Amino acid sequence: MQADYAITFFYYDDIAAIAPFYEQTLGFELMVDQGLARIYRVGRSYFGIVDGNKGHLRTTPKSAALFCMVTDDVEGWHAKLAAAGVPNLTEIRSATWCDKFFFFEDPAGYALQVQHFRSSEVAALFR
Repeated sequence: MQADYAITFFYYDDIAAIAPFYEQTLGFELMVDQGLARIYRVGRSYFGIVDGNKGHLRTTPKSAALFCMVTDDVEGWHAKLAAAGVPNLTEIRSATWCDKFFFFEDPAGYALQVQHFRSSEVAALFR
């Protein structure tokens, strides 16, 4: 059996307060508002925010999750997020697995990353 697509969910105490970050600051396309959860299209992926008071899981003080967005325009994303004043925005760095990347946090402290794969062969696997 094969899945058709995947949705990653982050849980929040107040999704109404966090929704503007994902919808306006990051520009994620809202696909559906279920009240309990809001699901966004992010390129060819899906991401959701869930009311941690009502959903399957509860929020925690510090998450070990990381949401990573892959793009050819790392610099453009960095400039957009710097202009928006997003929390804990790092400088653009390089590593063996990707030629450009940086981290930042949403207002609730969840970690996010923007990166570009160094290897065109690896990047092709996801296109």
